[in-house]
Amino acid sequence: MERMDMHSRNEYLRVMRERYFKARARKEKAQLLDEYCLNTGQSRKYVIWKIHRAVPKAKRRKKRQETYDGKVRAALAKIWAVFDYPCGQRLKPLLETEVDRLRGFGEIAIDDEVAVKLKVMSPATIDRKLKHEREYLQLLRAKGGPKPGYLLKQKIPVRLTEWDTSQVGYIEADLVVHCGSSALGEYINTVSSTDVSSGWWEGEAIMGKSQEHSFWALKEIRKRTPFEWKGLDSDNGGEFINQVLYKYCQREGLEFTRSRANRKNDNAYIEEKNWTHVRKVFGYLRHDSYEELAIMNDLYRNELRLYKNFFQTVMKLHSKERIGGKVKRRYEAAKSPYQRLIESNQIPERLSEELNGTYSALNPAQLKRSIDRKLDELWSAYEEKTRTQHADPHKKQVPRMVRNYMIQQSPVRLGA
Repeated sequence: MERMDMHSRNEYLRVMRERYFKARARKEKAQLLDEYCLNTGQSRKYVIWKIHRAVPKAKRRKKRQETYDGKVRAALAKIWAVFDYPCGQRLKPLLETEVDRLRGFGEIAIDDEVAVKLKVMSPATIDRKLKHEREYLQLLRAKGGPKPGYLLKQKIPVRLTEWDTSQVGYIEADLVVHCGSSALGEYINTVSSTDVSSGWWEGEAIMGKSQEHSFWALKEIRKRTPFEWKGLDSDNGGEFINQVLYKYCQREGLEFTRSRANRKNDNAYIEEKNWTHVRKVFGYLRHDSYEELAIMNDLYRNELRLYKNFFQTVMKLHSKERIGGKVKRRYEAAKSPYQRLIESNQIPERLSEELNGTYSALNPAQLKRSIDRKLDELWSAYEEKTRTQHADPHKKQVPRMVRNYMIQQSPVRLGA
């Protein structure tokens, strides 16, 4: 039998290869190989090798050059931790203004190229680069709050969500409990307040939730607020709905309103702050000693309020449009409460200058370290208290700081 030349064998192989790959059964493929080997006289293994060798391999996609390398991601993660892990939209304006300041304070050691990349990163890129870091953060859900009160409900009007967010001075207030897993006995509570327009937040810790202590905490908070109050809105708890606070608002010319019972969305502004400014900081442990109370108020009156109001950006809803079954929301650029107060032009020039001076002197990384150090002190006080209680559960604990704290921070009388 006359053998084929190389050109004929290659043409024959090209035709046979198409039939070979279209065949589904192994028997059919074996018959094709037998036929080809018989006509060409070539080895079966060699033919199989030629068939598969001729199949073009998929080209590997060329990896795109990475713009934000490990140095950028490491610096981004450090700054993200300094500002308490905000989302990309809230972190973006902070990167634009605080990167150079942090470099000046010596908190981050990066070159100019990395600094420029951090400033131009989009919010989506920030979230994408921090995806793995976010997986390590375990966020807890709120457990609930105090029982609603029923005093003066008929006299105090109900306010829903119709706030004029352009006016500074309307305050939402709420009580956050630190009772742990049991609401028995006396424990620490946080009186939390926020300005609806700017997002400026203040907090004060009290022992128990009596109307006397709550009223005193609100007065202390009002002294620290850098603007005049125009109105106060609360839930239906007895710590707020009482004659003491009602008469005080009447004397001071404050618009006193309340929310509907069991409708947390009526207090959406302060409920959000309760999570980000209280629960994420102190968690859900039971704090019921005056030593813990002193540490918490030390944070509320100093580092924590400065950190949250000057370096925690707030996103405000600009518009909302329903498209079919979905609601499309558009938000304004994220800004800190300090920036919103300055831009509102509703506070005296003297206060604006004081706020600007305070901001210039603050190092956010140093504030964060100081907050963490005091939280470690709070944890140590909690552990010592727990060990004492377990050693002698019938022995009443006598905190070291009770006398000084009670003398310095005793609440005002009901008639004050």
